[in-house]
Amino acid sequence: MDEQIVVQKRRAWMIATFLGVILSLYLLALTANEIKTYGTIAPAPASNVISVSGEGEAYIKPDLATFSFSVTESAKTVGEAQKSATTKTNAGIDALKKAGVAEKDIKTTGYNVYPKYEYERIVCTAAYCPVGGAQRIIGYEVSQSIEIKVRDLEKAGELLSLVGSTGASNISSLNFTVDNPDEINRQAREQAITKAKEKAKQLASDLGVRLVRIVSYSENNGNQMYYGKGMGGDVMMQAAAVAPSVPVGENKIVSNVSIVYEIR
Repeated sequence: MDEQIVVQKRRAWMIATFLGVILSLYLLALTANEIKTYGTIAPAPASNVISVSGEGEAYIKPDLATFSFSVTESAKTVGEAQKSATTKTNAGIDALKKAGVAEKDIKTTGYNVYPKYEYERIVCTAAYCPVGGAQRIIGYEVSQSIEIKVRDLEKAGELLSLVGSTGASNISSLNFTVDNPDEINRQAREQAITKAKEKAKQLASDLGVRLVRIVSYSENNGNQMYYGKGMGGDVMMQAAAVAPSVPVGENKIVSNVSIVYEIR
């Protein structure tokens, strides 16, 4: 009976030892795999590097114009001021729609209501004159701002004149841009990258080193610059009788890139 117990204990010990070895091997393999994975994701940073930059330019004729107009009205009550401002704003919007501007290209960018104050006059006596006076509301001012996209650039001057004739208080911010700048941005970026790579090759040759790999890249692009004679706000304000001339010119897209190379 005692021998049977001893045999069973030995068998249990052998099984436990075997399972312990298997578990240890599994944990060892798992740890090695983790180390390998981390080594792949986060390699040691390069210690020897050079940094180069490049600038690219591309030109394109704008296909979209934007401008804004606003209406400001005052009255003794908020309701009266709102009614007057809404009437003039709607007149401008209706005129734009009749001229072919799509509803999706007309957007309200601001709507504000402000009280207007006045200080009561204080009667001064010969001996005493108090400073200041009581403040009271004498009315309200309502303003609404509208932004318009013009897709037919030949109509830009006509639309400016049209809005001016409907009673807009201010017409401003005429800009020419590109509706979809992705392609022109890509052209400017490609030119910038090419120039940066050429600089890197030349610099590596001058230093007597070899380019290994790119370790960092950054870019700043999409800056649009307007070229061509534009319109001033004073001219647009007087546009009710004669449609102004608005030369479109062209836009310059500038892309700047920076590339860091590991060298050996």
